[in-house]
Amino acid sequence: EVQLVESGGGLVQPGGSLRLSCAASGFTFSSFAMSWVRQAPGKGLEWVSAISGGVAVRYADSVKGRFTISRDNAKNTLYLQMNSLKPEDTAVYYCARFWWGTLTPDIASRGQGTQVTVSS
Repeated sequence: EVQLVESGGGLVQPGGSLRLSCAASGFTFSSFAMSWVRQAPGKGLEWVSAISGGVAVRYADSVKGRFTISRDNAKNTLYLQMNSLKPEDTAVYYCARFWWGTLTPDIASRGQGTQVTVSS
């Protein structure tokens, strides 16, 4: 059974930083591309970033230059370093597997999410 558990969210002031983590189990983590998606209040899911099983990465234009995705295959863990946070980054953040060939997240695999709130 695929299990993804996100953590690291919280309340941060504009301009601040947070590091999200996603612990994976139930599948061969290193064999899958992974991604982060988010859902702001009252809005649909928005893809944020993806990383291949190796080092290839992709970012949404809205976070490019501010967020960094990484992974530790030895720890079965995905990360998202978020810097220069803005109020519009407020959302529930989910990790999910990612289909690199079609550049789409496997939304059904996402975890329970972690809340990020950017506010002064």
